[in-house]
Parts: sequence; structure tokens; C-alpha cells
Amino acid sequence: MFENNRSTAYALIKPDSIFKEVPLLIGFNLILVLCSYISINLSFSPVPITGQTFGVLLIAMALGKTRSVAVVTAYLLEGLAGLPVFAGGAAGFGVLIGPTGGYLLGFLAAAYIVGTLADKGWDKNFLKSTIAMTLGTAVIFIFGLSWLVRFMPLEALFITGFYPFIPGAMLKLAVAGLILPSLWSFLGRK
Repeated sequence: MFENNRSTAYALIKPDSIFKEVPLLIGFNLILVLCSYISINLSFSPVPITGQTFGVLLIAMALGKTRSVAVVTAYLLEGLAGLPVFAGGAAGFGVLIGPTGGYLLGFLAAAYIVGTLADKGWDKNFLKSTIAMTLGTAVIFIFGLSWLVRFMPLEALFITGFYPFIPGAMLKLAVAGLILPSLWSFLGRK
């Protein structure tokens, strides 16, 4: 009986899996960091236009909940530790408690929600994946605006933290939807 339990445990733990998982997660973490360096500052807003949302949504659809949450958590911890991984190379606790902190925390919530939907098969259909990523984008905006309101008057909130980002969000969704099938091929998923 013990031997049967032991063989079951060994079947669940694959010694070579760490050599596949770690590089995969590091690679997607680097994609998110690179996306953060795509950053355009707006003169009227403390929130830049970045590629981070694109990275988070694509990662969540490609990797599912557990892996994407791990990648985004690592990304946030890297930034908190002082590595220049946030928008435009910013880093530190001040960024997380600053005007863009809500968007950063929204990345984690979006990775969870979009990744969960991907795990349920929404990543296999262009329409469903676009809906999932749209939900993820909405979650990021909800977190971001909820935090940003601490730094500016309510009447300026949507002008500085929402409206300028809608065209870019639509473009990011379209590009992510187009790239996703290539990622499936790379990851060996169909």
C-alpha cells in the first residue's frame, strides 16, 4: 500500500519539469518587463501609456491562472525589490503606493481572472479570448481608477486615467488576439 502511494507521488512530481517550468516563467516575466519599457508619458496624467496591460493579458491567456499569477507576482516583487521593471524602468515601493499603484495591483487580479477563463477553455476561441481579455482590461481600469482617485479630483479622474487609454487598450486586445495562436504553437497547445 505504501509503495502504491509512493508511485502516485512520484508520478505527480516530474524531476525534469522544473527545467521546463522555470525557463518558461522567466521568459514570460521578461516579456512583461519588456512590455513595461514601452512607455509614453502624458503631460496631463501621472499614468503613462504602456505595453504592460498587453503583456499581462497575453501571459494570462497563454499560461492560465497559476502560471500567469506567478509571473505577475514575481514582476511586482522584482519592482518592489528595486529592479527597474515598472513602466519606463521605475522601481520601488513608492511606485506601488503612487498614482499607478492601482493599475499594477490590477495586473495581478487580471492575471487571475483571465487566466482562470483561459483554464476553462476561453483561450481556444478568438471571441471568447477577446471577451476574457476585455474583462481583464476592465479589472485593471477598476483597480487603477479606484487608487488614482486618491491623487486627483474626481472630475479629472476619467480624463487622466481612462479615456486616453481606450484606443490603446483596443489595439492591445486586437494584437494579443492575433499573437495568441502563435503562442499556442510555441507552448505546444492547441
